Amino acid sequence: MITQIRGRLVEKNPTYVVVDCSGVGYLLHISLQTYSSLSDEEAIRLYTHLSIREDAHTLYGFITKTEREVFRLLISVSGVGPSIARTMLSSMTSEEIQNAIASENVALIQSVKGIGAKTAQRVIVDLRDKILKTFEIDEVSVHTNNTNKEEALSALEVLGFNRKQSDKVVSAILKESPDETVELLIKKALKSL
Repeated sequence: MITQIRGRLVEKNPTYVVVDCSGVGYLLHISLQTYSSLSDEEAIRLYTHLSIREDAHTLYGFITKTEREVFRLLISVSGVGPSIARTMLSSMTSEEIQNAIASENVALIQSVKGIGAKTAQRVIVDLRDKILKTFEIDEVSVHTNNTNKEEALSALEVLGFNRKQSDKVVSAILKESPDETVELLIKKALKSL
């Protein structure tokens, strides 16, 4: 199994990169998170996962081991293949996925293209305990933040704001100050919306 590739970046696109290793060019499928984290330097190292099917051998590249681990956990769920896992990692960071699973946020997982309600619930059921153990996420803090976030989002929705836009703004506020109260979350979000 190829576990990492270090070499010269030959080609860089939002969905894939080509890395030259001693004259052999490897095509690695990447997420948008990896794409935005890649510098334009020639020498790079990517952690990889080799997906082998009857009709294809596909190499996936990740900027961090955490991103690769989240990818591997996602593809272990029935109904989630490598392309859906990559789409998830493109629309959310590894940390956001971990927190969404740990806090049982079905709506956030379901917001990813290609994931329905049943698959979102299966992802949570199958991975919640693994995510909490593997990444040592504190259950209490996840629930508190999620409750505050959900209350703020519901309030903003009642006020007539788009839920997706509100979610982005509230998430950004929580990144800066994770222990924000619901009232302050709403006030700060209203300034940004």
